[in-house]
Amino acid sequence: MRIPSTQALRALDSFARHGSVWRAADELHLTRSAVSHQLRLLERDLGFDLLERIGKGVALTPRGQRYASDVRKALTVLGDAVTRHAGTGIGGSFSVSCTPGFASLFLCTHIGEFRQMYPDVALRILTPRRLDDVSNADEADAFIAFGVGNWPNRAVELLCGISFTPLCSPTLLNKIGGFSKPADVLRANLLHLGDTEDWARWLALSKVENPDPEGGIFFSDMNLVFSAAIAGQGIAMGDELTSGRALSEGRLVRPFDIAINSPRSYFLVSEHAKAAHPVLEAFGRWLRSKLSENQR
Repeated sequence: MRIPSTQALRALDSFARHGSVWRAADELHLTRSAVSHQLRLLERDLGFDLLERIGKGVALTPRGQRYASDVRKALTVLGDAVTRHAGTGIGGSFSVSCTPGFASLFLCTHIGEFRQMYPDVALRILTPRRLDDVSNADEADAFIAFGVGNWPNRAVELLCGISFTPLCSPTLLNKIGGFSKPADVLRANLLHLGDTEDWARWLALSKVENPDPEGGIFFSDMNLVFSAAIAGQGIAMGDELTSGRALSEGRLVRPFDIAINSPRSYFLVSEHAKAAHPVLEAFGRWLRSKLSENQR
């Protein structure tokens, strides 16, 4: 069995995560032509198309997406094997700025595993004032930010996109008598994170007539939104990534299958000078692995 070169597989993995040759080239410290060459060689070795042209750009074919997903898992296994059997050689202090909701509802429920894998790393988790804030580079070595990916002069890697749907407690659902149609959500308090954008988009998608998303309760932190929802104070717009544990434990339920894709996503952001930091590479590899497990 002939195994493709590791460099070609890394080029595919980087292209799959970033969606562009130039970002993959930047991450791998290669030229764009070198990355394109590696992808062409990989296609030749595999005997099937990985890429297809869309307009002026290129994207992975459906078969290429499936193969890239398998490659990412394989590279993660290889990296973890090195960590377990050869010693990491990685240590020192490292600070990550992370949005409060992602930090408390996802990252902090798994972070002990990273500590076990890299016991010599002193990791510090910070929270910014804004979900898309990546400005505090003096205190943070990397950022898990929620935005549209537009951070000029930064190394930016897409971690995952999300979709929002109404979530509420079983207690509230029973108190109201259940929801038979989307307009029934207006019988309870709508819980907002900062503004009414997500609720307005969901009500429009659900074809609710004459909705008034301006009503309800506004919070500045996703933790507060979920705390209020779990306590039966109203209905939140949430995603299955950060609310996964509450849903699995039955503290929150999803009354409708209707969901809206968020225009914003979670990204791992750093200064270009820190992109090759050994701890950042290890942290990014571990984080991608945990997110991949969550999406299965």
